[in-house]
Amino acid sequence: MPTKPLDRLIFAQGGLCFFCKEPLPKGEESVEHLVASANGGNSNLENCVACCKTVNRLLGSMSLKEKFQVVLNQRGEFNCPARTVKTGPAPKTPAKPPTAAQTREQRLELIVANLRQRGSARPRTLKTLRSTIAALFGKTLADKELDALLEGLQSAGTIAVDGAKLTYDL
Repeated sequence: MPTKPLDRLIFAQGGLCFFCKEPLPKGEESVEHLVASANGGNSNLENCVACCKTVNRLLGSMSLKEKFQVVLNQRGEFNCPARTVKTGPAPKTPAKPPTAAQTREQRLELIVANLRQRGSARPRTLKTLRSTIAALFGKTLADKELDALLEGLQSAGTIAVDGAKLTYDL
């Protein structure tokens, strides 16, 4: 019988991710606290599941209610963000990251697709959205380009800015 908590969880789950039921690749396994440690959750096995690092980062310190919402938004088939592209499961080979050479419209489409994929885990502030978009393009965008993309999202009605807070119409 495995002795480490993560190994015990993986064993109990049959080597599969708790959320997407796909095999957990070596080195990508992590412990997700259902009630996050940051929210007072403990490390008992009843509060922990094994999942990939991508899902763990996605769910992070969300409340249990927010985590349920993410899972419910999947409508019965959890699509792991580590294996998801714009419209569904990822192909067998990883997708190429977006490049700065794309047109403004292509960039906006990629941003909207990424925001849809995030569900309730979308950035809640303008500052976080800027950082998310910069990371999506490998931090290759100049501030002026980033501002233009944010303005494009606003003018299309995709985002609404109220002070520093954001709302989405996706």
